[in-house]
Amino acid sequence: MSGAPSIRMINTHAEGELGYVAIEGVPDIPGASLAERLAWLNSDSGTPLRRHLMLAPRANPACSVNLVMEPVDPRADAAFIILQPNAAHASSGSNSICVTTALLETGRLPMTGPDTVVTLETAAGLVTATASCRDGKCERVSLDMVPSFVEALDVPLDTGEWGRISADICYGGVFYALVDVAQVGLSIIPSDAAALARIGMALKDRFNAAHQVAHPEIPAINGIAYLMFREDGGDGQTRTATVMPPGRLDRSPCGTGSSAHLAALHARGRIAIGQTITTRSVIGSAFEVTLLGVSEVAGRAAVLPRISGRGWRFGETLLESDASDIFADGYAVSDVWGPDAAALDHNG
Repeated sequence: MSGAPSIRMINTHAEGELGYVAIEGVPDIPGASLAERLAWLNSDSGTPLRRHLMLAPRANPACSVNLVMEPVDPRADAAFIILQPNAAHASSGSNSICVTTALLETGRLPMTGPDTVVTLETAAGLVTATASCRDGKCERVSLDMVPSFVEALDVPLDTGEWGRISADICYGGVFYALVDVAQVGLSIIPSDAAALARIGMALKDRFNAAHQVAHPEIPAINGIAYLMFREDGGDGQTRTATVMPPGRLDRSPCGTGSSAHLAALHARGRIAIGQTITTRSVIGSAFEVTLLGVSEVAGRAAVLPRISGRGWRFGETLLESDASDIFADGYAVSDVWGPDAAALDHNG
């Protein structure tokens, strides 16, 4: 990647979760569809680009990079794919808020009124973003997410350290294993964050090994991307902690995870159409999560979630390449990147 052009990125966060939005200099990604481009980015051919953007010394383990590109679907205003240290991902609520905020506040897309609608194309499908705008700023973004569904409820996993753990395996744009945090004897609080990250990474790997999952209509979306701990906060609130590679907690309440949680709630009869819950992250930031309606995906029941949250733009990065850079392909060291650093550093 040492010969790549400069890439302009808008630095943003959504409810605390960092999402850098690459709006200029993004190389062409092969593929006739967003799903094909996602698959390419996760192939051996696409790994050098992801490593260049996501590993040290250019990045840190607590961020995502969103590659903005021209849409394939004529209904969309823009398309994007999310890069994270371990893989490219199909969909993300916090990153959809970051992308919407960046595109509108930089003028890449026009603000057409106090409620500006932006249609985003993702590898999981179209996401409709409605941005509440005032004086050139996006004050809040509501996302109509892709249909979300339950793969299986109460899936058991025998572990040595934590006994039998039960998870709901659900889809909210990517696949999740949803685990009630009391099962591991912890709470979703900052002081438990390191332990939750360590346990969550181990459980995700074990659930993935035991239960192979794939989207019935989009084969490029497969495998459990994340494990999300959840905890009843009372008064219609759920505390969430999505564990993300290489071993950290999502700082936002997680939009795709909240969508997956909504599917599990509806399957159990715990939420009705039109109702709204609040999901809160480990740092206390919040998403409002509304059940808009029901649908189906390949013959299975699905829900239609709306996620509402806030994003902020706080700067820009111009990422330049130097042909003499000995670390153009990036590196990861376990003191910062966690125990899976060796796999990231050598295998991508």
